Amino acid sequence: MARNRIFFGPHETNLARGRALSDRHVAYYRRRAAGGAGVIVAEEASVERSDWPYERAPLAEEASTGWARIADACRAEGALVVAALGHAGGQGSSAYSQMALLAPSRVPEVSTREVPKWMEQSDIDAVVAGFGRAAAAAVAAGLDGVEINAGQYSLVRQFLSGLTNHRSDPYGEDRTLFARQVLAAVRDGMGDAVLGLRLSCDELAPWAGITPDAAVELALALADRLDYLVVVRGSIYSASATRPDSHTAPGFNLELAALLRAGLPAEVKVVAQGSIVDPAQAEAAVAAGEADAVEMTRAQIAEPELAYKLSVGVPVRPCILCNQACQVRDARNPLVSCVGEPRSGHELEDPEPAPAPAALRLLVVGAGPAGLECARVAAGIGHRVTVVERRAWSGGMLRVAAQGTGRQRLAALADWLAQECERLGVEVVLGADATAADVAAHDGPVVIATGSAPGRRLYHVEPGARVLTAAEVLEPGVGGGPGAAGLAGHEGPVVVWDPVGGPVGVSVAETVRQAGGEVSLVTPDLIVGNELSRSGDLAPANVRLQAAGVGLVRRSLLRRVEAAQVVVEDRFTAAAVAFPATVLVDAGHRLPEDGLWRQTGCRLARIGDAVAPRSVHEAVLEGRRAAMALSLTAPVGVSA
Repeated sequence: MARNRIFFGPHETNLARGRALSDRHVAYYRRRAAGGAGVIVAEEASVERSDWPYERAPLAEEASTGWARIADACRAEGALVVAALGHAGGQGSSAYSQMALLAPSRVPEVSTREVPKWMEQSDIDAVVAGFGRAAAAAVAAGLDGVEINAGQYSLVRQFLSGLTNHRSDPYGEDRTLFARQVLAAVRDGMGDAVLGLRLSCDELAPWAGITPDAAVELALALADRLDYLVVVRGSIYSASATRPDSHTAPGFNLELAALLRAGLPAEVKVVAQGSIVDPAQAEAAVAAGEADAVEMTRAQIAEPELAYKLSVGVPVRPCILCNQACQVRDARNPLVSCVGEPRSGHELEDPEPAPAPAALRLLVVGAGPAGLECARVAAGIGHRVTVVERRAWSGGMLRVAAQGTGRQRLAALADWLAQECERLGVEVVLGADATAADVAAHDGPVVIATGSAPGRRLYHVEPGARVLTAAEVLEPGVGGGPGAAGLAGHEGPVVVWDPVGGPVGVSVAETVRQAGGEVSLVTPDLIVGNELSRSGDLAPANVRLQAAGVGLVRRSLLRRVEAAQVVVEDRFTAAAVAFPATVLVDAGHRLPEDGLWRQTGCRLARIGDAVAPRSVHEAVLEGRRAAMALSLTAPVGVSA
């Protein structure tokens, strides 16, 4: 029996050593179990060597030792632990296995266009047997059960769906046959242990895929062996829909979960999933009978102590649904982490802050995410902290970015950092400039967190032309709310120059268009928002921009800004094209705002964008490290 209804669901972490669950996994899951999670679902393990979907994907036949250690660690903290088992099938990769992908039919993989092998009976038998062996091994290792993946990146779902199962043999005549064989093998292998199924109940492709109404009948056909069902969505053609960013409203699967809850017998528990990161929404879903439990995975990556803090009434660090550090399937091959809690995934390398041996008087210049995190951690370990911020509000670029369309959740992290500083007794002085004389007069360590400034313009600006930075367009008004946007009252076409390809340029274009303005986005890349592929928002962002009527100008370099137009040049042909524009918004790279640091002799500690403008993840990480370094080194204010 789980102690509560909160699941920490399966997700890729890249914490494996080779294909074995590692010491990093143990620390990662132990921390969530200690934080109060009711059920921990360990990262999905491939049931057969033919499946190697990403470099550090766990393999069931190498997972027993890791499963045993995870079970011991989490059970000691009071959580139930199950193993996720699966096979990615045609949505996998042949890059690591150097073997053909297996699938029910020859439907090319969407991203790589690789055509998989049509599974013969011997292939099917081998995979079914692999599920049975893996389940038996998981329970023998001490786990409480297993969860079978029939959701995204799943061979089981590919057999269930008309999108990917075009067979005319028994596996096509009855598309549930493979899934039923898998569940039977799993149940035979592990006996009465807990058996869950992660099922795509809406493939978002009604012409041939699983639809919500069909999902109830499908779930009923599989329910006789199940203890619980996790309701998810998405298909081979909509991978990003399974775990979208903040542009999709939290709890997007609750109606779907309620449909399944109403259609299944009571003994099969229904677990809701779908960007459920707000505790109030999770509690309401269970109270309304929409689900029996709630998967809050990203919420617990952001706040490992979520369940415990809720039980004692302490505010929890919010998940902002940005996908920027917790989604690891990209070319960088990063470890799972969180922009607001960078210790996530790095529990063994980054220790918990320890009480300071002596209280210091710390001055932090700048109340952006780096400065606030530094102040929060420093105050939490016993230092006396003052933060000085030139703006009338705190949060820095985090608060600025939150003014963009679909980015409002960013403000929640800025709010939490400010509230925690207040709770811990940090003195925050707003609307004041800290000078070199103030720094020199301070009798304790000083940390510079002054953020960034506009970058260099690599294009010519004619007299009378108007150029604004993205920050100037999104700048919030007094008190941190909207109202001082640089385009307020502006009329005429706007061009957004986005040489970065990240979320900022897209957000500005969406914001201007939503306000009714005519806007075009110019990028040197072949795809608008090129860097959004890492967060899963690349295709959705392009759909949103085109649906909104934003002009998309690709593979172009900005050369000249005039009073009524901008001139761009094709990257490959050098052909020049002019676009009407009464203002250009520059969403390009920024530079460190390090004037105060230089005035003070370049000897103070710097953090965040004051070192090099990057993401909020680096800002928060460096703020935390600077606070912890106060107890480990010479006073920060006098270090080289």
